[in-house]
Amino acid sequence: MPASNPPEHDYVFRLPRSALRIAGIAFGIGLVLFLIVWWAGRDQAFYKVEPTAPGKPLSELEALPEPLAGGDSASDMPSASAEPTERPQLVETAPPPPLPAPIDETAQPTPPEAGVPAAAGVALAPGDQPVPLSGQTPSPRYPSDALRRGESGTVLVRVEVDVNGAPAGVALAQRSGSRDLDRAAMEAVRKWRFMPAQRDGQAIASSLVIPIDFKADE
Repeated sequence: MPASNPPEHDYVFRLPRSALRIAGIAFGIGLVLFLIVWWAGRDQAFYKVEPTAPGKPLSELEALPEPLAGGDSASDMPSASAEPTERPQLVETAPPPPLPAPIDETAQPTPPEAGVPAAAGVALAPGDQPVPLSGQTPSPRYPSDALRRGESGTVLVRVEVDVNGAPAGVALAQRSGSRDLDRAAMEAVRKWRFMPAQRDGQAIASSLVIPIDFKADE
């Protein structure tokens, strides 16, 4: 009778539940410790300052390079502190001369006070009207523009003569129709000299109307 083989058995390894619980607790504790260590050392790892070399003072550390001096190669912009090539100069100019006062041809001159003794050597007129002195009545100048245009006429000039026989004021008593002729007549009479009028042996201021004729055909 053949010998019988022994029966085969399957062996299964099973951990007790208490061991699994212990292993889980140990894993959790280890994870918590790892997180604590990592959190405590993360700031020091990123902001750690490297120490300088021993024996080397801070004054010998490498300094920043100095800025470039202003010049043609530094910048194309002009320097703000550069002085201009030409300085502005103040030029003093003299004020313009005052313009002559316009001639008021219609204004009546104010005669001086009457009854003032004449200056020594001044001859008096025989009456109450001044008399032109011979040789001191220059003729008026005929204006070239009026002569070219053929203008002519008679100007009546009223002159106020002071106690010394000098014209104190000149005005137009009658116009000629030409402004140039009127001005020429007034300018001429201003240069005349007169014997002043008198009253009771005293020189007085008086007026006289003088006709000035301009004739272009002469």
